[in-house]
Amino acid sequence: MALATVSGYCAAQTAKPSTAEACLAIENDAERLACYDKVLGRKPKDTQQADIAAKEAQAIRENLELGDAIEAPADTNGTRSRKRAASDLYRNDDPLAVAVANAGKGSLLDSRWELAKDSKLGTFNFRAYKPVYLLPAFWSSNQNELPYSPNPRNTVTTPQSLTDVEAKFQLSFKTKAIENIFGDNGDVWMAYTQSSRWQVYNGDESRPFRETDYEPEVLLAFRTNYRVGGWAGRLFGVGINHQSNGRPDPLSRSWNRLVVNIGFDREDWALMLRPWWRIPDGRDDDNPDISNYVGRGDLTLVHRRGRNEFSLMGRHSLRSGDAAHGAFQFDWGFPISSALRGHVQVFDGYGESLIDYNHRATYFGLGVSLLEWY
Repeated sequence: MALATVSGYCAAQTAKPSTAEACLAIENDAERLACYDKVLGRKPKDTQQADIAAKEAQAIRENLELGDAIEAPADTNGTRSRKRAASDLYRNDDPLAVAVANAGKGSLLDSRWELAKDSKLGTFNFRAYKPVYLLPAFWSSNQNELPYSPNPRNTVTTPQSLTDVEAKFQLSFKTKAIENIFGDNGDVWMAYTQSSRWQVYNGDESRPFRETDYEPEVLLAFRTNYRVGGWAGRLFGVGINHQSNGRPDPLSRSWNRLVVNIGFDREDWALMLRPWWRIPDGRDDDNPDISNYVGRGDLTLVHRRGRNEFSLMGRHSLRSGDAAHGAFQFDWGFPISSALRGHVQVFDGYGESLIDYNHRATYFGLGVSLLEWY
């Protein structure tokens, strides 16, 4: 029921309307405009125009500043008037400032993080974050019947009876708590993700939930505007991330991280780089070597092709020798109906869940999703 409620709300917030008339009932101006954009399919063109306008506005501002510097020694009174005129250009309602602040409007990352000035929709609105899906069939090549940790208190000594096929589902959402901390930039987002592995086919053991991971986080996100090759740098964020499974010893696992988010996109592509630093837990550590398995950063590449969406995540410990471990995950969301997608997931490596952080296996899942990344 929780999956249906949360996922249904997210789908209602992000589903593509079928006709322009459906947008008429939306009272918020920005949301109504976004609705029309989806119906008319204007996003890629708008993004290119916004980037061009931002580049031209930035060039004009730099030329005005250069002109002020050249004329400054000639006329003191003139300098004062020019400085006043130049300072007027940086008002919030100035066309040049607005053009610069709207760089990337309509891009993939802007659609999820409201980065452009005119894309911001206010605080405490329910928004999509990570994919929301249900995989009734989630197969493992190597079930972890004896989870262990370097901490003896967190090592299981009695084997668990587990089936190779279980169900997996994920819920994820975010909301903006503070908007425009620095002028028209800088937003604080609060997010929550929960993923569960359910031994629903294990009747002999009363169909238990094998593992549920809870992941709340807070992120300060900034709009950026630069290019690396053919990619546009859209987002820079810094956040605090907590992840735990909420279980008693010896199955307890948890960690806290300081995570940097660096986002790039281009038409129908998005790339998110996330290096992180683990915040030490001291002596009472459920999983002291987790960084050598789950890693010290990940990279997620997403591509939309028509109504299909593909994503590939890779992560690594960034160490060599016995500490060199990592994982990759491939997801494919494909259309079934206007609001529902089929979903395929393949994972190989360490840390598919927290209880399996130092356990290697290959997983294959098949089911449905209500939301993908974009």
